[in-house]
Amino acid sequence: MALVRRDPGGVPGVTVLVLHGAGNGSAERLVPVLDEFAARGFRVVAPDFSGHGRSSGDPAELSLERRFVQARAVVDRVVPEGDELVLVGFSMSGQTVADLVAHYGGRVRAVGLCAPAVYAREAWGVRFGHGFTEIIRRADGWRDSAAPDALRAFEGTAVLAVPGRDEVIPPAVTEAVEDALTARSRYRRLDVERAGHRLGAWFATGADDRRRFVDAVTAPPRTPDWVAKSLREGEWVRSARLLAGGWTSQMRLLRVAGPRGDGRDLVLRSFVKPFYRRHAAGLLAREAEVLGMLAGTGIPVPECLAVDAAAEFRDAPSLLMTRLPGAVRVGEEDLQARLRLLARQLVAVHRVPVPRGARPRPYQAWTSPERVRVPEGTERPGLWARAVEVIGREAPAYEGCFLHRDFHPGNVLFTGGGADLRVSGVVDWVETSWGPADLDVAHCSTALALLYGAECGLGFAGRYVAHGGVLAADPEARLYWRLLDALAFAPDADKVGRSWRELGRADLTPRVLAARLEAYVGALLEGPGR
Repeated sequence: MALVRRDPGGVPGVTVLVLHGAGNGSAERLVPVLDEFAARGFRVVAPDFSGHGRSSGDPAELSLERRFVQARAVVDRVVPEGDELVLVGFSMSGQTVADLVAHYGGRVRAVGLCAPAVYAREAWGVRFGHGFTEIIRRADGWRDSAAPDALRAFEGTAVLAVPGRDEVIPPAVTEAVEDALTARSRYRRLDVERAGHRLGAWFATGADDRRRFVDAVTAPPRTPDWVAKSLREGEWVRSARLLAGGWTSQMRLLRVAGPRGDGRDLVLRSFVKPFYRRHAAGLLAREAEVLGMLAGTGIPVPECLAVDAAAEFRDAPSLLMTRLPGAVRVGEEDLQARLRLLARQLVAVHRVPVPRGARPRPYQAWTSPERVRVPEGTERPGLWARAVEVIGREAPAYEGCFLHRDFHPGNVLFTGGGADLRVSGVVDWVETSWGPADLDVAHCSTALALLYGAECGLGFAGRYVAHGGVLAADPEARLYWRLLDALAFAPDADKVGRSWRELGRADLTPRVLAARLEAYVGALLEGPGR
């Protein structure tokens, strides 16, 4: 295996490993990229896989497994022991980078993925000339790849370079890689609008895009400095860890030490997913305002300490807040008691007095008839058609109130148990709105149906009313609001499944969630009196 090295040694303790793609890819073709890293003082190593560039061998005898083994051999033989790794992979080497991340774990400081490919587990050990092509051409065969799981666990800096037109990598693959990287990493997407799939060739001549890419991969994190400036005098962050259960954002628990041996816990919320990052200015500004407004109302909410909604001072749009006691509970323990407390707490939220001039924005519907997609494989397409017909009607008139708008068990904290069970916090106020109480009740009902079954979801409205809540008098209006929320989960109810599985609900598989959503929609449409 031939190697190209750039070894200025200006940044001690870090080695950049650059891996070329398939076809006629080679390290030599990536020399401008290597030089860009070296110009910043990094030690750079770029191997030629067997049969590529100046390396001997037959590329048809390679496999994904052999590429991983060869790359690992280079690291173990050439990279100084203890060096942190920056892994950069083009096209096919996206899979290899993911394999290396799984192998080296916390030693990997950053990854840069350029139009990355990922492959089915079945393809990993198959040589390229012995049936590999047949495997990777199977429709959606890549979906069981091990790469997304490896990338989802990565917590360092991650940059995904996406060409404006990619004639090789399906968009769904790029979306899956992006979804994985936004789970834990300090993620940044770099769109290279004028480029095609061969980003290595593009970077060779596109100096501005090449510099943007290398700058993004090597930039030191800015978040610690921003957090430090928001602390009290003498305080410092002792540790940080990712909290489970986040879906729209990353939530990190910061253990803060004080000057006299005291300390406190804070929570850092960061938007890294591209959709939420684009809307972060409004979302985080709204949450900061609502948290201030709710202070002293009796609603248990955290205190906002700092907000950087535009990511002016840190790596992603973020809000720093105090940590509330308790934890999210989505298991079966104390379920009936928790349901009563959820209903009572939601009634209290809806009773928050808000002057007309201080009302939050009007509610926004999260789906519409033209956006609903019938789940694949359903045996009841007529059911879904009827449900879509209902939400196609004009929205019912309503008496507005203050809405959390994303109230469900995943956003409520509990302490104690049995007779001492208490709601200790209500979090995630970025969607706060003004609208019908039915809409908040509907959203919590859908979540309960997915977590515990259709009957649990159907019963929540009655609990809400029993605690003094007021819903629409017209049954057709109530049906409209419930279906408007439930259909927002179609066809992929598993969009919330991963966060719940992280909280211990391994039983909530995509199949289970899909079946429960359909059963709930059916129960709404076919219940008593319908």
